[in-house]
Amino acid sequence: MSGFHLDPRAKVLVQGATGRMGSRHTELMKRYGTNIVGGIAGASARRDVSDTPLFGSCGEAVAATGATASVTLVPPMDVLGAVSEALNAGIKLIVSPSEGVPVRDAMAAYAMVKEHGAFWIGPSTPGLAIPNRLKLGFIPDVSLKPGPLGVMSKSGTLSYETCFRLASSGIGQSAWVGVGGDPVKGMRFAELLPFFQQDEQTRAVLVLGEIGGTEEEELAAEIERLAFNKPVFVLLAGSSAPEGVTMGHAGALIQGGRGTIQSKTSALRGVGAHVFTSIESLVEGVTRSDV
Repeated sequence: MSGFHLDPRAKVLVQGATGRMGSRHTELMKRYGTNIVGGIAGASARRDVSDTPLFGSCGEAVAATGATASVTLVPPMDVLGAVSEALNAGIKLIVSPSEGVPVRDAMAAYAMVKEHGAFWIGPSTPGLAIPNRLKLGFIPDVSLKPGPLGVMSKSGTLSYETCFRLASSGIGQSAWVGVGGDPVKGMRFAELLPFFQQDEQTRAVLVLGEIGGTEEEELAAEIERLAFNKPVFVLLAGSSAPEGVTMGHAGALIQGGRGTIQSKTSALRGVGAHVFTSIESLVEGVTRSDV
């Protein structure tokens, strides 16, 4: 399987393009400049998706358009079927914004994605973007600005606010990938790091993490393994959350000594990352740096 990369002119399908949310976000992604080449009708009877060509299946759409990426704007119980259909049609990049996908479905989708040598972003993600060039999902335009930061985030809202403040200070993004906060999902922080290592537009990496799970510790190990040589700025949310209580994201759960603010801070600072626990301190740290 070749490494993860982002093509700003990728041909993109929208699965579920005819529903209320699907038609709305299809149009918004097109306005942003995303190369939407077709849509797959959802369960809705609506068919008014402006001038986007509609197809009966991903297979038909890929054969007609050569699409290589898909956004699954479908209900959570339909995500597994949508991912399966996209993979069988040859799609190699799938973004699934839906929240509430059953864990068993996420596990099955993850296994299929690996089997097909593809890449899956989500579920529970606002998507990904290259500012002014590509958007798969619904990251708000007001937070997007071309710049030097490669962004990875578990939290949509936290990343919107942080990137808006940084963009207002003149510091934008080279690329932005929301990995989502579910415990079972597609790509994780550590898997994205090689992309940002090789990306010439990325001069530093911004990570919006949180307590719970081991994803930040895995990132620290990957920073060390790659000898990652770009500055890494990390915001860890949930520093005051009690042990054993899920806070917001399903994956934000501390169990025993794993996933604590202390364990994540220690692991990340041990490999040279700059760790913060508030948006204000993070923004100040990034703006005072030479990125």
